[in-house]
Amino acid sequence: MRHGIAHRKLNRTHSHRKAMLANMAASLIEHEQIVTTLPKAKELAPFMDKLISLAKRGDVHGRRLAMSRVRNEDQVKKLFDTLGGRYTDRNGGYTR
Repeated sequence: MRHGIAHRKLNRTHSHRKAMLANMAASLIEHEQIVTTLPKAKELAPFMDKLISLAKRGDVHGRRLAMSRVRNEDQVKKLFDTLGGRYTDRNGGYTR
C-alpha cells in the first residue's frame, strides 16, 4: 500500500532535498523564473505556493517561517515586499 508517500525523493537524502528546495526557492524569488527539470519543478511549485501564502499574510510569524524555509534574508524581504502584494487578489496557483 502507498499510504503516507506524498513527495518525490529525487535520488537525494532528506537533508539534500530540503536544502535543494530552499536554494531553488531563493533562486526563483530572485530571478522570478528558473530553468530546472520537470520533477524538481513539480516539487517546487507547492513549496513556493505556501511561501507566497505566508507573504500574503505579511505578519512577523509568517516572515520567520519563510526565513526558516528559504534561509536567505534578501529573498525573504523581496518575497514579502513585492511578491506578496502581487498576489493579494489570487486565491492560489501562484506558480503556473
